[in-house]
Amino acid sequence: MTAACSGGESEPAEPAATSEPAAPAAPAAVETTAAADPAAAAGAPADQWATTDGIAYASLTGDAAAGKVVFAQCRSCHVTEPGVNKTGPSLAGIVGRTAGSVDGYNYSPANANSGITWTEEHLYAYLENPQRVVPKTKMIFPGLRDAQKRADVIAYLKNPT
Repeated sequence: MTAACSGGESEPAEPAATSEPAAPAAPAAVETTAAADPAAAAGAPADQWATTDGIAYASLTGDAAAGKVVFAQCRSCHVTEPGVNKTGPSLAGIVGRTAGSVDGYNYSPANANSGITWTEEHLYAYLENPQRVVPKTKMIFPGLRDAQKRADVIAYLKNPT
């Protein structure tokens, strides 16, 4: 993908020579990614919310019943009951929650300091490949490559009853 296009305009003419030396260029502004994007500061890739399969979450409709079936593979580490932590934290109320905020769970620094709010779209990207979205997370699950299964799990997590 091209980042910029000249639009067919001609190159600017070279500046005229002067007898004075050119002033040194001002140092480039340094953007602090911690304030602008806490996840980037934690080492996440800049395009962490773009899925590698290119399928947009908005193009899918999740099925909570199907998501409950898919979630069975998550149950070895997670539950949907509030206040119950296993190898992973409780996922009760995960949609809309800040990452690293379940009381009593010992998160990795990468997750605890990510600054992520688990929107449906963020969960969708994370569930595809957790290590890509939050490098150095403790979650060793390789991810759900099937976009529909990710949407189904999110539908289930929104209402696990």
